[in-house]
Parts: sequence; structure tokens; C-alpha cells
Amino acid sequence: MTDEEPITPIPQPPAADPLKLAIGERLFSDPRLSADGKLSCSSCHDLRINGARGSAAHRGSSPLDTPTIFNASLNFRLNWEGNFRSLSAHAESSLENPVNLRTTVDEVVRKLNADAVVVRDFRTAYGRPPDRDSFLDALVTFERSLLTPGSRFDRWLGGDGSALSATELEGYRLFKSFGCSSCHQGVNVGGNLFERQGVFRQLVAGPPETVRVPSLRNVATTAPYFHDGSAATLQDAVKRMAAAQLDRTLTDQQMASLVAFLQTLTGNYRGSPVGGIAP
Repeated sequence: MTDEEPITPIPQPPAADPLKLAIGERLFSDPRLSADGKLSCSSCHDLRINGARGSAAHRGSSPLDTPTIFNASLNFRLNWEGNFRSLSAHAESSLENPVNLRTTVDEVVRKLNADAVVVRDFRTAYGRPPDRDSFLDALVTFERSLLTPGSRFDRWLGGDGSALSATELEGYRLFKSFGCSSCHQGVNVGGNLFERQGVFRQLVAGPPETVRVPSLRNVATTAPYFHDGSAATLQDAVKRMAAAQLDRTLTDQQMASLVAFLQTLTGNYRGSPVGGIAP
């Protein structure tokens, strides 16, 4: 490796008040965050697998595939269309979504204040019972902790020359030389600019035409791919991206090398690789 790679390693999660972090973690899986008490953040962002829903069949009423919550705090915008600038704004919008959680921050806070244990915990952590600011702060504090450092690629970036095989290194070379890293770079291997889908030919059938470039962190665990979930496998996604965005037809060897490289981007959450963990 050199000192001028287009990708930088994921850092460790930021320091956080453990009391606030614990509250946020409980809230993330609390069904009181939905109008009917049946859904929570974790219903769509399953931390046991990939921080998202595992297949297109589980997108429910949303027309867009669910992006992973892992490393979301490293993106410059949130959602496929990049229409949120902060985790708190995104959380509030998710609560108000009329086809999913169907509630409001104020309604959730009302429910939390009816729980003596929750009120006690908020008083201990924030010095006051649950209110709008403390509720959103606790939830965001937990979401910021959902970083996945320690991928094999990050170990290679850190100087471990044995972390990658020759095939994986060739895949990374192709990733750079073909221009993939023009959009997928930085700490999140994407997530920091907008791009038009289908530069040379159609990539997906429906809108939006322009999306926030998704992160490729943990990409081997987050099938299906694209905002409509229309690519079932990583191989299919790479092939379609090469044709639509780069006007390239990949050989079998190039495909295998690129996929091998992408599989090295799987990081760790709480000491286990993303994709098969038990938080």
C-alpha cells in the first residue's frame, strides 16, 4: 500500500456516555417507537445480520431497499436520495413515516414518560425525564456507535501485508484503475457524493435517477443491491455497474477479482464480522 490510497480505515466508535448509549440501544429496539407497538428501528435495521433487511421481500411498503445503518454516521447525507443531513432529522422522519412507524417524537416521549424505569434512567443520564432533545440524543448516540472497523482491507491499509491475497489485491487495483474509486472512496468507500444512475446505459428500471452513492462497507453482506433491490448477488451488481456506469464488459477473471476485493470490506461489530453476529 501507499500513503495516498483513496480509501481510509474506519475508526473506532466515538467516545460516548455509557448511560446515554445504553438508553439509545434499548430505544433502537423498542416497539413503542411505532404507533401500533409492533415495529422498532431494528425491524428494518437488523443488527444481527447486516444493519438492514436481508431481502427485497422484506422491504414491506417501502419502494426503496433499506440501506444499512452500520456506518451511516460516516455518510454526508442519509437515505438513497440524500434528503437528510443528520441522524436526528432522519430518525424523526422515520418515526413520522405514514406507512411504517406512523408516530411522532412527541407521542413516543409521552409513552416513555409513562414508564417509571425509563424516566429513572433518563434522569440519571440526562438529569431530567425524557423530552424531545434527550430522546433524539440517546437514539443518535447509539447510531453513531454502529461503526464496523477492523476489516481485512483496513488491516491492509494499516500495514498488514498478509491481510489480502493476490487476487484481492488485483481486485483493488482494478477497482482503482477502472474508476470505481472515483465515486466509492473515503472512509465509507462511498456515501460522500451524488451520482446519476445509468451513465452509459440503464442500471435500474425506476426512479430516482440521481442517488447518494452508497457505501461499500460490508457490501458482501447487504444483498440485494441498488435502491430497488433488483440485483440479487454481488456478481450481478458489479457486472451491471461496470456496464451502466463505466461502459465496461468484465471478463470472468476481472469479475472474480473485483468481488474478492469487495468481500474484504466486511468489518466487525462488537468483535464479530458483520453478517452473523449476536449483539
